[in-house]
Amino acid sequence: MIKVVRGNPTPEELAAALAVVQARAAAVANQPSGAPTPPDAWADPARVARDRLPAPGPTAWGRTYWPG
Repeated sequence: MIKVVRGNPTPEELAAALAVVQARAAAVANQPSGAPTPPDAWADPARVARDRLPAPGPTAWGRTYWPG
């Protein structure tokens, strides 16, 4: 059951929100239970390291950190 706690959505806005929720529930239900989910690409540390190699030079050691 879904309940609107705040605001006054139009019928179209409510239908759009419910369509998103139903699509997500259907995607989860159709996924095999034994299959592991692949990790998200944005969380891969190799993606960050590949783009931020330090330039060679006497101060390169100061640029060899993981960005925060």
